[in-house]
Amino acid sequence: MKTALTELVGVRHPVVQTGMGWVAGPRLVAATAEAGGLGILASATMSYPELEAAIKETKQRTRNPFGVNLRADATDAAERVELLIREKVRVASFALAPKREMISRLSDAGVVVIPSIGAARHAEKVAGWGAHAVIVQGGEGGGHTGGVATTLLLPSVLDAVDIPVIAAGGFFDGRGLAAALAYGAAGIAMGTRFLLTQESTVPDAVKRSYLDKGLDGTVVTTRVDGMPHRVLRTELVEHLEHAGRISGLVRAVANAARFRRHTGLSWLAMIREGMAMRHGRDLRWSQVIMAANTPMLLRSGLVEGRTDAGVLASGQVVGMLDDLPTCADLITGVVEEAEKIIANLSRVVR
Repeated sequence: MKTALTELVGVRHPVVQTGMGWVAGPRLVAATAEAGGLGILASATMSYPELEAAIKETKQRTRNPFGVNLRADATDAAERVELLIREKVRVASFALAPKREMISRLSDAGVVVIPSIGAARHAEKVAGWGAHAVIVQGGEGGGHTGGVATTLLLPSVLDAVDIPVIAAGGFFDGRGLAAALAYGAAGIAMGTRFLLTQESTVPDAVKRSYLDKGLDGTVVTTRVDGMPHRVLRTELVEHLEHAGRISGLVRAVANAARFRRHTGLSWLAMIREGMAMRHGRDLRWSQVIMAANTPMLLRSGLVEGRTDAGVLASGQVVGMLDDLPTCADLITGVVEEAEKIIANLSRVVR
């Protein structure tokens, strides 16, 4: 299935596996690439040496194009950009808009730049800076998300820019791909659907927790890190949602102490990070402390399998999923179903 995305990146199918922290490692990314989609490594939860090793391992597992998701505000972002260029990684994606100079450096070196955006004006800005495509995620998506549904956000972005637009938020099958293409998108990006595959390294018990959820099994909360965050409804999240300021702060400090011991970070380093996160935002200190530890809260659930103490990011599509396919079966099924739907439309519309 050829679209502007497949032509731009050099993959066979217009299906993207998003760079989910603690989930999108070499095994999942390579399996996606081998199946003809675009797999994206999540580097925000990796140190520089870990990212370097992950890129090398992914290249050993597949010769097909893949991408790396970068944090534009990371202290070593420039070094990571040079690493992608040196290793000839095909795509650089960004959760936050990269600086104009960063886009230029990557583009000049032949790396395709695809930022994720949440509004038409953001798409216009990065397109003006030279981004090759954008991923637009509607409110149905997991993790940090906005309040506008994909069905409205997607056309607003398509009307605003003339670069390929990849639709995310609420996609899990061929019907979604066909619908996105009908809107004018160049493909779809999926997170939760790829998290629930056989190649995903998320513990089996955690995957079962996802599969047990219905369409009401997620909640958008600001109690994790001060920003809207769609996650599974768990005991920890329910406690955070209903906790008062004092109890929330006590819980946050307890979490901070536990994760500080795990990471080896000093209290001073954590306070500095919290101050930086609080700048320009109306956040309580309990939220600041939780925000500084959000990556570790996610790790607790997605890596260690602690659904009692971890946060599990999830899109609303979790309520529609009941299986754990391989990446190959998933992508093949999505594309074949979309092709059949598109072919049948000629008989529906006369």
